[in-house]
Amino acid sequence: MISAQAWADAQTLWDFQQMGHEPRPCSVAVGLGSHDLGVADTTAELYHRGLFPFVVFTGATSRTTQERMPRGEAEHYRERAVELGVPEHAILVEPNARNTGDNIRFSRAVLEERQVPVSSVLLVSKPYEERRSYATARKLWPGVEWVCASTSMTLPEYIDSIGDARLVLDMMVGAQQRLMIYPRQGFMIEQEIPDDVRAAFERLRDSGFTSRLAPETADQT
Repeated sequence: MISAQAWADAQTLWDFQQMGHEPRPCSVAVGLGSHDLGVADTTAELYHRGLFPFVVFTGATSRTTQERMPRGEAEHYRERAVELGVPEHAILVEPNARNTGDNIRFSRAVLEERQVPVSSVLLVSKPYEERRSYATARKLWPGVEWVCASTSMTLPEYIDSIGDARLVLDMMVGAQQRLMIYPRQGFMIEQEIPDDVRAAFERLRDSGFTSRLAPETADQT
């Protein structure tokens, strides 16, 4: 059972991760690989709104995706986007990234190799990783403007879509921890963490939502 306090704390982390950006036209989009095919769905929707001409789907596999996405996260995202009407020529696949830093670095390399001019990027992620993704991108590719986007839904709706509340809360706690430890390790820009967000994270961590915590050493995962 997940307590009422844990649900309230999860909502606090969920709200903090939302950057509140309004999607707008950008040079390209980058869709960050994960267990959530909703990222591909949202990217396809934004493409059909005419907000970018190309998207890079980026991601290999992880312990949460190796069974459900055996061909790699980026490839499964590509297949899903094509099903939703995004033309093949508008999709680039980066199949090697294994963390958010890799996602940004490797996507940049793919675009530079194709000589795609980039001044702004629409960064599509899971809803509870907008801020983490933004902080990483700002650190690793500072010369462009970053606009964050994710599927518009509530925390309960998102958990229903994934079907595993424990996994979602564990992932949210892991995302929040990285916002707090990665800046000093050089992986992200510094973010101000409000006291209520820090307290919510600590209560969830102390309640056992720990399976996605990172080692507090300079090893990005």
